[in-house]
Amino acid sequence: MTRTWEQLERTQPIVLKMLKNSLKKDRLAHAYLFEGMKGTGKKEISILLTKSILCENKGDEYVPCETCSNCKRINHGNHPDIHLVEPDGLSIKKNQIQSLQEEFSKTGVESRKKIYILVHADKMTTNAANSLLKFLEEPNAETTAILLTEQVQQILPTILSRCQVISFTPLSPFEMAEQLVSNGIKPNDAPILAHITNNFEEAIMLSKDDWFVQAQRIVVKLYEALKGAPLEALIALQREWSIHFKEKDQIDRGLDLLLLLYKDLLYIQLGKQNQIVYVSEREKLESYALKSSTQRLTEQISAIFEAKRKLQGNMNPLLLMEQLVLELQEGSSVV
Repeated sequence: MTRTWEQLERTQPIVLKMLKNSLKKDRLAHAYLFEGMKGTGKKEISILLTKSILCENKGDEYVPCETCSNCKRINHGNHPDIHLVEPDGLSIKKNQIQSLQEEFSKTGVESRKKIYILVHADKMTTNAANSLLKFLEEPNAETTAILLTEQVQQILPTILSRCQVISFTPLSPFEMAEQLVSNGIKPNDAPILAHITNNFEEAIMLSKDDWFVQAQRIVVKLYEALKGAPLEALIALQREWSIHFKEKDQIDRGLDLLLLLYKDLLYIQLGKQNQIVYVSEREKLESYALKSSTQRLTEQISAIFEAKRKLQGNMNPLLLMEQLVLELQEGSSVV
């Protein structure tokens, strides 16, 4: 489903404002470099820009109508004056850039304007990058280039200097969750992934990682043990947590998951159920939230943050977790 200008403006307001001003003043650059993490809308907005350039019925001088022949063909990927170049295997090769140059030496099929989009521009071979450089140095007035990259540091400085660089900001957790769901992640899983990382690729990878799935289950079990007798949580710590969370980065991830659970309890108490991330545990959490106080939850969240700080200070991980468990036990106070 193609998102409209207004919808994309909510996720990348600064980018859309810059493009809007350029379109309204008829001051588009001949070459753009859209850089930012995967999932931030670079390709989608590059397609939107092509529609704004070629639309037959633009509203307000920049918003494409989405209904004219040009808009429809762009949405279907078959407009003759728009050329999309993607890596052939692992890289964009010199012959792909040369073919593009040959195509652009011809007159536009339907208008004088031509647009090319290079996806993963950082994956150009050296020869391809040098060919593109010549192309950028002698721009046709009616040609617009849009380069997309997640690795701006890999782009040749000489190419960077000939492009207007536009940076795409990471998505908010809510926007990230929406993107993940649209990419096939289960709605119940997306919120946790979106809060654990703002890197789209990492979130997708974690969604397929059995270790991460088990980590969530163990964190919930540890919390449930904390509700029981004082020794139950320490036993749970020994039997499952310490076996699963071995390396420092794994323990840190486990603490992040525990932190999200306590935040969910706080959100429930504050009447913000729509913000919880352990969606599949909603009923249990709502029951648990009734048995604690906002002040106590705030103290417990602070204790987890302190444990994360101590972990980075090379404190013995098992001792650290034992101390945290004692501090998190219902009825005890944070020291």
